[in-house]
Amino acid sequence: MRGRPRPTSRLLSSQTAYNSAPGAAQPKVAVLHQAIEPPVINGMRKPMKPGGYEDSGADILFGFQKAGTAVVTPTENPSATKDEGWCFPDTESGILEAVSRGATHLWANTILFASHPLQTSKELSQYASTLRVVGQPPQLVEQYDDKNFVNELLRRDGSFDLPRSCLVRSFEDALFNKLKIPIVAKPLRGRGSQGVFYCENVNRLVRHVEYLLEDYSTVMLEEYLSGEEGTVTVLPPSSTNPEYSALPIVLRFNHEEGIAPYSGKVAVLENSRVLSMWERNSDSSYLDIEKACERVAAKLNVTAPIRIDVRRFSQNKGSKFAIFDVNMKPNMTGPGRPRRENQASLTALAASAVGWDYPQLLQEILASAQTLQHLRSQSLP
Repeated sequence: MRGRPRPTSRLLSSQTAYNSAPGAAQPKVAVLHQAIEPPVINGMRKPMKPGGYEDSGADILFGFQKAGTAVVTPTENPSATKDEGWCFPDTESGILEAVSRGATHLWANTILFASHPLQTSKELSQYASTLRVVGQPPQLVEQYDDKNFVNELLRRDGSFDLPRSCLVRSFEDALFNKLKIPIVAKPLRGRGSQGVFYCENVNRLVRHVEYLLEDYSTVMLEEYLSGEEGTVTVLPPSSTNPEYSALPIVLRFNHEEGIAPYSGKVAVLENSRVLSMWERNSDSSYLDIEKACERVAAKLNVTAPIRIDVRRFSQNKGSKFAIFDVNMKPNMTGPGRPRRENQASLTALAASAVGWDYPQLLQEILASAQTLQHLRSQSLP
């Protein structure tokens, strides 16, 4: 149980069921790390993660081992002090090797897109009905990684609060936009807070837009929200819970020039915290935004955890939270390996608020694994 009732009632499909029947084979988990550079989509390429998420991949598998879940790795007995040797590359050959070594569950700890081998590989098709994957439908991710696409989808729904925004393709567009300074400038297909700038005057706005346009064809300008910032992880339906479920909100602080720094630069434990029960109960807006984030996940029909960044419109305590970024692949680092004690991700931090340690969080997420066939068949809502 998640610790409190959930409002969403979308039931699991037959393809969502986890291997929980008596006598079902126990899962053997392999993790895929990023080895394929994302393609250019509409003139924009999502940047590669240095190391290809091997650090969090090793954390995940080490956590599963601690929980007693069988894991499959490319090298025998990889070192807990190293990131390498734990994960398979997300190439077709890498995925097939993981399956050939006995993996029943793949954790897609990588960036997905419509032409990714998980979606297109004919060799994998023979396993599609039985092989389970923790990850999003690749065809949907390609669309949802476009921040403006998601914002417009949510705006058309009419029930979500979002900041005002616009797209620009030149510094002249930036000069004549209809938003008021200060403004946030960011790429449409970014990773974390990379390339996100707080622009407190016109000069900085122009400079940052010109800088971003060196790598991206289009830049998003967004109304700056000055109030309290938080992030909400939403878990998909699973064999243990048939609803989309938000973990408690995590508050962010110690911003750098108005923007929460990238977790690879500043450990989240240094600038993030979960609310006490008294704090959450004293202000209904916290529960309201958690419920709103559950509805976002349901609307997008996601099949793996997402993390939604939110911020109050103003510094007034009663101000509403707005949704300003939907992250289809939350960071999944977690403590356990030597010298990784301070590497809890925002999702792991949120899970601690309901009494889950990192290995238990992984088990909860594994219970939501879908068949590859199901992921391949998903289309836009």
